[in-house]
Amino acid sequence: MRYIPVILSLSALLSSCSSGDGSDKNETASNEATVTETDKIAEVTVMELQPTVFNHEIVSNGRVSAREKVDVNFQTPGLISAIHVRNGQRIAKGQRIASLDTYKLDNQIEKEQGAVASATLEMQDVLIGQGYDPAHPEKVPDDVMKLARLRSGLQQAELTLAATEKELDNTTLVAPVSGVVANLSAKPHNMSSASEPLCRIINDSGMEVEFSVLESELPMVRPGDKVAVTPFSTTDSRTGHVTEINPMVDDNGMVKVWAAVDGGGGLIDGMNVRVSVKRAVDKALVVPKSAVVLRSGRQVVFTLDGDKAMWNYVTTGLENLNEYTVTDGLTPGMTVITSGNVNLAHEAPVKIIRK
Repeated sequence: MRYIPVILSLSALLSSCSSGDGSDKNETASNEATVTETDKIAEVTVMELQPTVFNHEIVSNGRVSAREKVDVNFQTPGLISAIHVRNGQRIAKGQRIASLDTYKLDNQIEKEQGAVASATLEMQDVLIGQGYDPAHPEKVPDDVMKLARLRSGLQQAELTLAATEKELDNTTLVAPVSGVVANLSAKPHNMSSASEPLCRIINDSGMEVEFSVLESELPMVRPGDKVAVTPFSTTDSRTGHVTEINPMVDDNGMVKVWAAVDGGGGLIDGMNVRVSVKRAVDKALVVPKSAVVLRSGRQVVFTLDGDKAMWNYVTTGLENLNEYTVTDGLTPGMTVITSGNVNLAHEAPVKIIRK
């Protein structure tokens, strides 16, 4: 019996230690649960929804072309004696491009000038035979002068000489417009081609871009709308405006549009570019694209109600690179959650932060 008190004392001690350890674990678990619950509160940014101006933007790919470009060639074939320009060279209207050899024409003109002189003497003899003084042609009646020119052959000789002189003028090819030389492949001492242009002159001071828009986007494009044209090779944009809209929809549901580019410097005929058509729309409910998330395949925007996120199905309308217009599901004055909404649920607690 002397061992019983000792056993009871040990049992009481163990029970006390066991009770103390369980209390500490429960308290720790409770604290961890509290911290975890606090961490689950999403941090969001918000904006007040009010009607504003929406800058609608349609982005398309297009191709640049010069509004004025001319293929030039010699009117008559011949041996090319000289090329005075090179590809990429900027030339002025009337500047020489190339020349043909004129040896045969020079000889022909010399002969025809002699024929005109001989016919002139013959005409004078005819006038003298009619009793008129060739030194005073103004006193010769018109019908007599006409007959004398025909009988002497002077009229035909002058016409032949004029045609040859015109042909001689055409042996020098000049630029019909100011611009840049392109597609020049001819070389001196080779025959010019009567079927292929010698080169092309591109007036790059007036450039235009052709692009296509979807049939559904056509109502948002009007002549005069501003455009930004950006070559794929650079990030420099040029401004312009829509000039023409083709009133036809092709088999792919696309409509062709043309826009003039203001100051086409740096653009090359045939260059591929990105075209952005911009138009301001008044009194639209506009939200950033980050505010719109997908739930079960539908667009959702979360709004703030107190400290909770409220789920709203919406219908978006127009869009640009950064924003949507909302046509249904939201009303002016709502506080829209613009970030931190990716994993939100309906009525989830949120905390507003400032950026």
